[in-house]
Amino acid sequence: MVKRIVQSVLLLMFMALQGCSDHRLEPLHDNAVILAFGDSLTVGVGAAAEHSYPQVLSQLSGRQVVASGVSGEVSALGRDRLAEELASVQPDLLILLHGGNDILRNRPATDLERNLDAMISMARAQGVQVVLLGVPEKKLFSDAAPLYAELAQRHDLVFIKGLLSGLLRDSAMKSDAVHLNAQGYRALAEGIHDTLQAEGAL
Repeated sequence: MVKRIVQSVLLLMFMALQGCSDHRLEPLHDNAVILAFGDSLTVGVGAAAEHSYPQVLSQLSGRQVVASGVSGEVSALGRDRLAEELASVQPDLLILLHGGNDILRNRPATDLERNLDAMISMARAQGVQVVLLGVPEKKLFSDAAPLYAELAQRHDLVFIKGLLSGLLRDSAMKSDAVHLNAQGYRALAEGIHDTLQAEGAL
């Protein structure tokens, strides 16, 4: 009888571990810090500061979310700035939403990919988990530029592919052609939060 109980407990433990193995992110403890890094979409242009996606994500997750966005920033400048932010913030997880200005200004995709690759490698080298969001191409009804999926595959990242593209296709979610409104930023934060939960971080 005791042997059967022990076997049952061990089986349940094994099943629990198997279930957890599907999660690609390590759990974030209550005092963990999330760094939201990007450009004007991280700043929250088009809505009041309290409606930016990092602010909403902090409320949803119960974790500190440091918003580090610079409007108009291209990826070459972001790459240099990220090194300083990682040293200053020392985050547990990085949400990388960058590259839109490169795309809007028709910068070479190879340069954007190289800069994003450097950002991801920099964070991973410091033990920081990375979640990558896809940014749409400069086309009507476009999905994320292919280079984002390639980077996610190369680095085995949690990748949120179509969330931003879908929101930017919905006029009710936008403040202008390239920015979200308060409703859009909340939807963005909710989508990221759902992914963090599904992948085991929360």
